[in-house]
Amino acid sequence: MGGGREVLSVYRSLLRATRKSFSGDKLMLTESAIEVRTKFEQNRNVTSEAEIKKLLDEARDASNFISNMIVQAKLNPSGGGYVIKPGKEHAGATLEIPSEEILRKSS
Repeated sequence: MGGGREVLSVYRSLLRATRKSFSGDKLMLTESAIEVRTKFEQNRNVTSEAEIKKLLDEARDASNFISNMIVQAKLNPSGGGYVIKPGKEHAGATLEIPSEEILRKSS
């Protein structure tokens, strides 16, 4: 297995996915980064090749899910309310409501 380099690559990919999906929402960016870090730290001492492969596959799936299945609504600057602008990669995506921090700023 690719060892540490592969783990680092998957870790960075997951962080990139959260930054893209939650851009502009500091609370969600912070919380998701903490969650990703915690999950990787919890499994730092796993040595079984099969378990490492399973964990990396799960992390890749999570990265794909965040990138392709979550669309965060953005405040519409020209008239209030929220708009959703899914890209081609978001076919079948679910709506992610902005965090309370964003909602408070907009009122």
